[in-house]
Amino acid sequence: MLDDLPPDLGRLFALRTWHAMWLQRIDDKIAALQQREAEQQHGRQVRPAVPEWFVELGIGDGRPPAEVHVGGCYAAGKRRRPVGRDEARRLLASGVRACSHCQPDIALDILDLPTRPALSTAVH
Repeated sequence: MLDDLPPDLGRLFALRTWHAMWLQRIDDKIAALQQREAEQQHGRQVRPAVPEWFVELGIGDGRPPAEVHVGGCYAAGKRRRPVGRDEARRLLASGVRACSHCQPDIALDILDLPTRPALSTAVH
């Protein structure tokens, strides 16, 4: 039998203490990781669903609607609020700009949107 442990009690108790310390550190790490995974799972379960449509809000008095987006659009700013399908259609029909990236007008099957006048590039 291979016996590579020290022959005296002092060193054996030191090894036992050292290994007990490491076992506690490992158990603490396992518990922390299990807690983090449980919190992440809970977060995934209670996360609100991405709205189907939302409107990006402008700045200033009353924060007027500036642009309509499909839910999950990467190009939207931080000032936004979710809207229903009917309100998204109404906003687009009233002249609120459709996002050129996610194209909510196409997703909503709106063919004739009022066009805003182009900015004049002529120099006076």
